[in-house]
Amino acid sequence: MVQLIAQATQVEAAGQPPKIIREFIGRVNTQTLGISLAHMTSPSGWSEPGQTPEFDEYTYVLQGALVVKSEKEELTVQAGQTVFAPKGEWVQYSTPGADGAQYIAICLPAFSPGLVHRDA
Repeated sequence: MVQLIAQATQVEAAGQPPKIIREFIGRVNTQTLGISLAHMTSPSGWSEPGQTPEFDEYTYVLQGALVVKSEKEELTVQAGQTVFAPKGEWVQYSTPGADGAQYIAICLPAFSPGLVHRDA
């Protein structure tokens, strides 16, 4: 059956300064365990601790730029580009640019604080 998801639920974000996460599909808004889809709005200067998640993450940048650091490289993902971070790989996200960023994150399985394994 087709289902309209009329609105998102804002969930708490890691990192500073605070960013806004609006979950449309996932454990909080739709009780979906297999996938999550969230719209992120990150201010200039935002960064979060590194993490080694138990989920694959696909991120599509809508505006601005997202910096994605792994153990081997650092990528700047511009508006219109997508980055894939496979589960089990250490990764750190930030938006150091003057405009911050807006992006869509899709996680398989759905994001969960218990599956993200953030650095201390």
